[in-house]
Amino acid sequence: MSDIPDAVERQPWQPTDGPAPTVRCWPPAAQPALYVRSGGRWRYAPVHARHEYPDGTVAYQAAVDLHGDTSVTVRLYPWPQPGLRRAHGAPDRPARG
Repeated sequence: MSDIPDAVERQPWQPTDGPAPTVRCWPPAAQPALYVRSGGRWRYAPVHARHEYPDGTVAYQAAVDLHGDTSVTVRLYPWPQPGLRRAHGAPDRPARG
């Protein structure tokens, strides 16, 4: 049994949160990926976008099968945290979206 906790999500930005984050997106053919800890297992998750907040925090928007049942959902995860690991990088930097 692993002591690594499941990944913790971040709520999507809302106007009441203050200034909006800068969002940078990768094209589908060039997306990096994370491993997301969910239900005690590592799940592969292609990254759609990087959210850079004015306070310096970063979050990644990724498509992940949280339960291992092939039902993929998009979630936002703050980086870094123990429940996330880098799977692989992208060939190019993301474009501003």
